[in-house]
Amino acid sequence: MAGQKMLKFVDVARDMPEKRPPDLRRDDFHEIYAEYADDKAKEQSSRCSQCGVPYCQSHCPLHNNIPDWLRMTAEGRLQEAYELSQATNTFPEICGRICPQDRLCEGNCVIEQSGHGTVTIGSVEKYITDTAFEEGWVKPIRPHTERSESVGIIGAGPAGLAAADMLRRAGLQVTVYDRYDRGGGLLTYGIPGFKLEKDVVMRRMAQLEDGGVEFVLNCDVGDDISFDAIRGKHESVLIATGVYKTRALEAPGVGSDGIVRAIDYLTASNRKSFGDDVEEFDSGELNADGKSVVVIGGGDTAMDCVRTAVRQGARSVKCLYRRDEANMPGSLREVQNAKEEGVEFVWLSAPKGFTTRSDMAGTAVEVVGGVMVQKMRLGAPDATGRQMPELVEGSDYVEEADLVVQALGFEPEDIPTLWGVPELEVTRWGTIKAEFTTGQTSLEGVFAAGDIVRGASLVVWAIRDGRDAAAAILDYVDQGASVVAAE
Repeated sequence: MAGQKMLKFVDVARDMPEKRPPDLRRDDFHEIYAEYADDKAKEQSSRCSQCGVPYCQSHCPLHNNIPDWLRMTAEGRLQEAYELSQATNTFPEICGRICPQDRLCEGNCVIEQSGHGTVTIGSVEKYITDTAFEEGWVKPIRPHTERSESVGIIGAGPAGLAAADMLRRAGLQVTVYDRYDRGGGLLTYGIPGFKLEKDVVMRRMAQLEDGGVEFVLNCDVGDDISFDAIRGKHESVLIATGVYKTRALEAPGVGSDGIVRAIDYLTASNRKSFGDDVEEFDSGELNADGKSVVVIGGGDTAMDCVRTAVRQGARSVKCLYRRDEANMPGSLREVQNAKEEGVEFVWLSAPKGFTTRSDMAGTAVEVVGGVMVQKMRLGAPDATGRQMPELVEGSDYVEEADLVVQALGFEPEDIPTLWGVPELEVTRWGTIKAEFTTGQTSLEGVFAAGDIVRGASLVVWAIRDGRDAAAAILDYVDQGASVVAAE
């Protein structure tokens, strides 16, 4: 019955009060949804075969004990299910929303492999954690023993926050420094709200702050405070800045107005959702409303951009990718979602340059008018086994565009130079060189975790890295405390 009511509500709830049945009010939503969601969570969880070969667990970067908390959910033991989930995952409500489960746990579900459709693990994970917050099962961080040692964490993204949570639970004093005015990193400003509601991120931020984690926001290390000053204030430091430098195109016309970076485009949209004044959005510079939009790239960030453009009221949205659909790096589920929302994918296509037109105001500013597209074909595999795109001669054409979003991925900033620490070793890719299991860098007491070490990757891997680094930092601080005690 709850399922029928829920479907009925969904059909009429989108700003159509005149079509709403008299027996169904908006105020009924939470009650109906709660009953429906509980039924669906139990139904999906009960499908878990307890197969004895938990590929779902082994393919989760956090090695979450998925079969056991699915069984608990099926039995109605939601609080126990939440506690088991939380034991290995600092932010299960976030992973449940944005993990590419089709490539991880759900894609390796035994039921899925046998052709009967996967257990919707991500949805269940989201449900049990949201329920835990509503029921008050998520408790504030209250360490058994407070310690005097402190850790400074640079970066309030998923790696830094996961480490902060674990270190604070161990009783250490934790200060997180971040360049933005809100914590969360890409969780807050990079991922669209239709995938990850911002109140969900802010709820976790509030929990950490209530638990004693200090946040120093609007703080750009190297400008507002030196790295050496941070090291001097803390027994240990964790670098968890993520990677924010955009890979840029080099092609004729690339500097024209209307060609923007994905991070700028998504940040403007997310800031607007917070109610901030965003001049670039209001002026139309970072707003797709009424425009022909072309997004260049094939990863999850590109999918975030095309789906955001649809919601902003773009006249048309196209995604250019130089390989075919089978070779896209992004989530297959996200690609399918984008297709269903009207995005057109232009496969085996790469930008050669950009056509321009004069600004309508009569200024000398050149504004993008289109993308010069060159068609590609897949040739021999490279060293990684992926087929390399090759140019198809004489196939060029122009794709109309009023707004072009570059979503070609992210690279690390030159941190040693920006922070004035040339002794901080980096790899040939610019990521920080750190020990694989501990995150220890070339600097004594300085650790690193997340994308700044492994390169642009998934949120779930950043959480894993942050937790691993926190364990190593705790060992390091404990060793220091033992030396002091011995003296």
